[in-house]
Amino acid sequence: MAGENNNLAVRSYQKQFKELLQAVYQKQAYFSEFFGGGIEALDGVTHNKTAFSIKTSDIPVVIGTEYNKDPNVAFGTGTSNSTRFGERTEIIYTDTDVPYDWEWVFHEGIDRHTVNNDFAATIADRSELQAQAKVQMFDNKGGLFISKVADRTLELTDLSNEAVLKLFNDLSNAYVNMEAVGTKMAWVKPELYNAIVDHPITTSAKRSGANVDANNILMFKGFQIKEVPETKFQEGELAYTSITGVGKQFTGINTTRTIPSEDFDGVAFQGAGKAGEFILPANKKAVIKVTMSGE
Repeated sequence: MAGENNNLAVRSYQKQFKELLQAVYQKQAYFSEFFGGGIEALDGVTHNKTAFSIKTSDIPVVIGTEYNKDPNVAFGTGTSNSTRFGERTEIIYTDTDVPYDWEWVFHEGIDRHTVNNDFAATIADRSELQAQAKVQMFDNKGGLFISKVADRTLELTDLSNEAVLKLFNDLSNAYVNMEAVGTKMAWVKPELYNAIVDHPITTSAKRSGANVDANNILMFKGFQIKEVPETKFQEGELAYTSITGVGKQFTGINTTRTIPSEDFDGVAFQGAGKAGEFILPANKKAVIKVTMSGE
């Protein structure tokens, strides 16, 4: 358990910290649905630049218009030199390396003369708090990533009922026209969230799933709605919409350890890792951000 290495040179907590990160991420990351509901965490990684590799193919699916029944195609004069299935497309996959984009680190000290707590309990507490702090860092980076990869931007003129309804009608049309498959989700600032909850079409008579008394809503115009603190958005932005699970967020834990300190009677609690985000280029068209005019 944590803190049992008072007389040992080094004790590693990489596996425990990985599990903590993933558990906290699922509970506290606002944009977790965009990244498939969880963070991909690896412990004990080396100092390399590549997080993982994926196989992709930019070749579109080709659907023939009809099966050719001409007697001289594949038969007769066309024997061995033609096919009734039409032209054949060769499928080739490309290996794509996904790099780490940013790093994280922490360095704390636990002095047995001043900590006023059990060493094991202190390491457990600090591990939990560090996991929470790192998840907040991941979430802020995730919001910035969504903003950067958004394929298009829609502008909301004001928070009137008419403007909000037009915005979501336009968003709905956009996803229908791109033939997007999956759950549509909107991450919105509190001001837009309240405008949606208070909107006339979210009445119980229309079975909208809204609860005005509790100030919450599950669905609006086919979108799952999630209220997100305004600090998670970039300046002037009001909402992000996407099909869930189109991106991936990941981290590699280089080290999480306690080590005896020569500067005080106790241990240094240290951790370092790399992280990043990824989305297939083709999936970017399913990401739309909303800005407020005049901001």
